[in-house]
Amino acid sequence: MSVRVRFAPSPTGSLHLGNALTAAANRRFADERDGILVLRIDDTDPARTLEGGEEAILDDLRWLGIGWDEGPVRQSERAALYADAAGRALERGAVTDPDGAIRLGHTTLLRPGGTATYQLASVADDLSLGITHVIRGSDHRPNEAVQQLIARALGGELPEVLHHGLLLGDDGRKLSKRHGAVSVAELRDGGVPAAAVRSYLEDLGLPAHDVRLDRARIGRLAIDAIAAMPDEELAAVAGVPAGYAQALRGARTLVEAEQLGRQLVDPEPVSLPPAATPTLERFVELRAGAGELDEAGARAIVRELKAVGGDLRALRLALTGAESGPALGAVVAALPSDEAVERARRAQVSD
Repeated sequence: MSVRVRFAPSPTGSLHLGNALTAAANRRFADERDGILVLRIDDTDPARTLEGGEEAILDDLRWLGIGWDEGPVRQSERAALYADAAGRALERGAVTDPDGAIRLGHTTLLRPGGTATYQLASVADDLSLGITHVIRGSDHRPNEAVQQLIARALGGELPEVLHHGLLLGDDGRKLSKRHGAVSVAELRDGGVPAAAVRSYLEDLGLPAHDVRLDRARIGRLAIDAIAAMPDEELAAVAGVPAGYAQALRGARTLVEAEQLGRQLVDPEPVSLPPAATPTLERFVELRAGAGELDEAGARAIVRELKAVGGDLRALRLALTGAESGPALGAVVAALPSDEAVERARRAQVSD
């Protein structure tokens, strides 16, 4: 039997990092076994359905590079399947309440209005879609026994269930909005590359126990991911020519890379005091005579200026309009010679 797993989020908006962990775990489990991942949208409860919520989930999955092979299968479109499942459950011991609800033991299968509950819809879908393994967070562990009873009442068996540990906040409690920046969209908007988030989730794998969210680890992975981006890709994100990309390699986020890019292509104008003139004039001499520079050549210019007591802070201000930013050698290497010379001259003021 071929492996079939499913990722089944509710359409409540951007994926929580804990849900993204489940998505990545299901994708990896399927890939390692030449299996199929079904994307199912659990939207039987209108109160939990957010307008645009499904689209946000699909965007997050695409951004993370987590594809699906079938779906999206929407539970809101499968009412006939659930009605049929409830009918089979009635033949095997379920009962109809006076209000019209259908119940198996203490578990409601159909609400009085005829809509399926999470428990019935989830089991009926797993059986009808041929799911072989259910991989989900350990907060669903209490559902397993109930769902096995429902599966048998429908004439089947629950798929094999694997529960993984949850992502927790620094306080040891389940992640929520109080912990800040815990959704995929928030990380994306904050400039964390998709490769960094995906690497973090892959590193976690299928944790046997709960783990605390390691923001520092995500930050380190973000720096590594930016460092590994091709020049053209990084430059496009930052909105700069490809030749400027190397100066952005130390950025901690793509938002920061964009900010550094603005320093390079559109620096704030500065007028430096006369004390900075010797440094700027010497830089002009060195840079104008150097022609095209690689980073080693640019660092040599910076070293020479430093050796004679040059004001490197003033040079950075002249070239970027800011007191901090990319390594000065990387800035000198990135800027074309005529542009660097013009900025250095423009920043000088006469006595």
